[in-house]
Amino acid sequence: MRKWLLAAPAALLISGGLSAQAPKIVFEKYTLPNGLTVILHQDRSAPVVAVSALYHVGSKNEDTAHTGFAHFFEHLMFEGSDNVKRGDFDKYTSNAGGYNNANTTQDRTYYFELFPSNQFALGLWLESERMLHAKIEDVGVNTQKEVVKEEKRQRIDNQPYGSLIGEIFKRAFKVHPYRWQPIGSLEHLSRAKLQDFKDFYKTFYVPNNCVLSLAGDIDIPEVKKQIDAYFSGIPRGVKPIPRPTVTEPALGGEVRDVIEDNIQLPAVVMAYRSPKQGSDEYYAFNVLSTLLSGGNSSRLNKAIVDEKQLAVAAGAFNYALEDAGLFITYGIANMNIKPEDLEKEIQVVIDGVKNKLVDEREFVKVKNQITTEFVTRNSTMAGIAETLANYQVYFGDANLINTEINRYNKVTREDLLHAAAKYLNRDNRVVLYYVPKGTKKP
Repeated sequence: MRKWLLAAPAALLISGGLSAQAPKIVFEKYTLPNGLTVILHQDRSAPVVAVSALYHVGSKNEDTAHTGFAHFFEHLMFEGSDNVKRGDFDKYTSNAGGYNNANTTQDRTYYFELFPSNQFALGLWLESERMLHAKIEDVGVNTQKEVVKEEKRQRIDNQPYGSLIGEIFKRAFKVHPYRWQPIGSLEHLSRAKLQDFKDFYKTFYVPNNCVLSLAGDIDIPEVKKQIDAYFSGIPRGVKPIPRPTVTEPALGGEVRDVIEDNIQLPAVVMAYRSPKQGSDEYYAFNVLSTLLSGGNSSRLNKAIVDEKQLAVAAGAFNYALEDAGLFITYGIANMNIKPEDLEKEIQVVIDGVKNKLVDEREFVKVKNQITTEFVTRNSTMAGIAETLANYQVYFGDANLINTEINRYNKVTREDLLHAAAKYLNRDNRVVLYYVPKGTKKP
């Protein structure tokens, strides 16, 4: 997976609640006749522009015989097109003083370029080439198969705790496609025929399955003219776009397992089934994750790492996706600490948020942290372009970039208590012990 890091200055924070003021993100949204959704945000503060294309396809759109296709296409789409030679995609970007990258999740595939503002049309051309006639041929497919194999070796097979998320999800989900990870099965990729890849491309890489988002130093009338020139002639996709309709049944009881890994320190992971993104309880869980894991003074870090010194690291995060979510807590044990003892103390912290209303002062601090993160995420052109596209795809409302913070404002201390009591239960979780190889009990 091609990675990128979003860096931004800290936002102004006014203590006492969610009151940090961020400038309103003004944008224009429209749809071309072929179904392509376009979002444009003008910001003349710096001569840069972000050009992005978000395709509403991730690993959850795959079938059980073709897992890994969405992530594979993230790589394949840099192989060139009818007018871009193999290997030249990155050259075009770098020669223009820009940068490009991409990433894939269970729900989407995202491509972006950062350019000096006078090169924005180059980004539009490259994205139109990717959408209209990318090269789907044996040489590129075979090359990227090897790239994906190496990525899996580096990021999962040979990375300590690298298989953790995959091991959690395949136990937490038995029906929904979330049960496999975006990396998918290398066997599926190896067995796939060239026509399988062409069919995937024609199904998902179509304008009516994409949001084109630009943010930065742009002249909107000129950008519209260029978008029309590059994209309006691309035909609308005609194949049905597969979306999972299955509903995952209740977990039906605690799932426990022990996994040997090439590690020195054991880890304990507890993953609870939780609401999908966008629901009211989703916001409560995001607040809970900050309460438990947001910085050195957070509950898990303070109790497990600092005070009792049972772990070298501990935390929690809300892994919420379009159709479902997992609330994951974890700890990496200190030397000579048994996983059983670490789990017991993590459970004490979890019980604390289930059984007692959070203190008002701590609650305000946590909400302040969330405000800072919210404002910071939208303080760069890359961040704005991505956030606009995300909100449009997942919620059909790009203006959440300005209003979603209000949903966090509505979360109360009682909401946290209710969500924790409802979901953070033993019969709704997967518990994994990661242990060094050779130490698993028979």
